[in-house]
Amino acid sequence: MPAPAFLLPLLGWKAKTPGVGNIADIKSKASINITAHMFNALGIQAPAPGTGGEMGRELEEGVRAHLQAQLPILDPHRQWLAERKRLVSDFAQYHHLARLQKLIKDDTTNTLSTEIGRDYLIKPDVVVSIPTLSGDRFLHAAIPCKWTIRSDRVQNIRHEGVILTRHRRGRQPHIVTVTPEPLATRLASIARGTGEVDAVYHVLLDELIAATAAVGTKVQKATLDELVGQDRVRPFDDLAATLVL
Repeated sequence: MPAPAFLLPLLGWKAKTPGVGNIADIKSKASINITAHMFNALGIQAPAPGTGGEMGRELEEGVRAHLQAQLPILDPHRQWLAERKRLVSDFAQYHHLARLQKLIKDDTTNTLSTEIGRDYLIKPDVVVSIPTLSGDRFLHAAIPCKWTIRSDRVQNIRHEGVILTRHRRGRQPHIVTVTPEPLATRLASIARGTGEVDAVYHVLLDELIAATAAVGTKVQKATLDELVGQDRVRPFDDLAATLVL
């Protein structure tokens, strides 16, 4: 499957570290080698167009725009809306979290903040919603988009998944991750998981499979075979079709 059109302008080579693509970890030889193979296969020659943070935001917008375009085509009977960084309390099954947050804020003794915490009102990178019969909007999917996978980003994904699963009132939304991360072992850190996400959708999966087979270590090859074989890592092209099921 071809790489998404929105992704290719975001890929490039790091200026300060020749031969290192901008999704690679400069501290990992395996990450550098696999990324280089992927970029060469795609014909990437341009320098990196921005920082990782900037590319992460562009990835979010690319995913949002793609879903907003594709979902109404695949299922024109529902009024799809794909957005970025919306509070979960804006959606029907999480309205109560806003009331809870207000109670915590108004508690001058700080007892509630100590016992319950303050981190309920999360803003997933991309959200997809559909209208309810009452005119409210129902959170259909929450989609963390990560330019690369690191331990702190895995924890963020897990935290969001726990909030969305444990605190919903109604049907659970789809919870998936989108990334171009080149190391299968890092994909495994969230894809294997304990149910925080449905699956990881990789925007360069064909290129990743070929590169890992060609230049990856035995561990990377075995891990990627496992993740793809178990449907824990899937091609990004499948995402919109999955959401309309």
